[in-house]
Amino acid sequence: MKTILSRTVSIALAMLLTVSCLSGCGSKSVNTAEYLGTYSTDVTSLIPFYLPDTTGKKVISNVISTSVKEQALYGGVVPEIASRRHAEYISATVDKALADAGMTMADVDAVAVTFAPGLIGAVLVGVNFAKGLAYAAGKPLVPVHHLRGHIAANYLTHQDLKPPFLCLIASGGHSHIVLVEDWCRYKILGRTVDDAAGEAYDKVARTLGLPYPGGPSVAAAARDGNPKAYKLPVPHVDGKYNVSFSGLKTAVINEVHNAEQKGQAVNVADMAASFQERIDQILAKKLLAAAADTNAKQVVLAGGVAANGRLRQLVNDGAQKLGAKIFLPELKYCGDNGAMIAAQGYYEFQDGNLADWSLNGLPTLPIDYR
Repeated sequence: MKTILSRTVSIALAMLLTVSCLSGCGSKSVNTAEYLGTYSTDVTSLIPFYLPDTTGKKVISNVISTSVKEQALYGGVVPEIASRRHAEYISATVDKALADAGMTMADVDAVAVTFAPGLIGAVLVGVNFAKGLAYAAGKPLVPVHHLRGHIAANYLTHQDLKPPFLCLIASGGHSHIVLVEDWCRYKILGRTVDDAAGEAYDKVARTLGLPYPGGPSVAAAARDGNPKAYKLPVPHVDGKYNVSFSGLKTAVINEVHNAEQKGQAVNVADMAASFQERIDQILAKKLLAAAADTNAKQVVLAGGVAANGRLRQLVNDGAQKLGAKIFLPELKYCGDNGAMIAAQGYYEFQDGNLADWSLNGLPTLPIDYR
């Protein structure tokens, strides 16, 4: 007799745009060696996700539709454009994902959808489409939190990863240090008090005249730069594991503007390298401090910024010194994607987290809401 684990398939409709209005490029690689995707993607994505046994996980199909090229014309996400493109392409995306998987809705057991947090217009497109799809097909509706999905991206990469573990989620709108106590139980230890890491990357990139999205372009420029060329500040913030990047971003902007006023040139590669080193050092230091204090045996990275090569190196080296095992998501799952929502959707489904037809999209919601 097959168990529910051996036959469960969930469809994830990922309407993943963050509150900070940043966007990325989904599965499109800008610099695969250091940074794939970015912090939050303006994508419509549907992935039937199949768990063949208690340890194996397989993504059957992965279809992503993104308007990143159009958004790049404006240097970031225009919410109205993102919402309209979602509405235009979501039906075709669903059809193609099912066709690629060789499935119909009759083969699906549940519909999982990102319902928070995010740019509300785009989130509502996904939520309402998922509600209609689940209702018409007679399937359960599973609400999935965006950040929980980012954590679950690691389950796709690492078959042996199980809670409890400590995770840094760093993206365009979010920078959190979270203790994952169980598949659907979380405790926030630290977070940004202002700008998120990805948001700072985008703003610094714009200041340096680098193209959007900022994460890949800053990382690419930093390869040829000296990370010690500019002495950038380490922002101080209340809360042992909290972070702040507004002052760091402002320091870069002021340095560039002051140089321009004096008719001096800023070395873009050196500034990019100095900024990347500072922000990655801050993130790694906070995460590793939390790991040491909690005696964490497993340390995990998640979110678009988790694709940054320097951050990966710092966390990997620090975790090894602590005797902790490090888990890094596959680069293609760092940015927003539907596979991670399907992965977390499965565990939410198992945990009995089902929604009724009154489910609404939310622009903000803490990861530990339930």
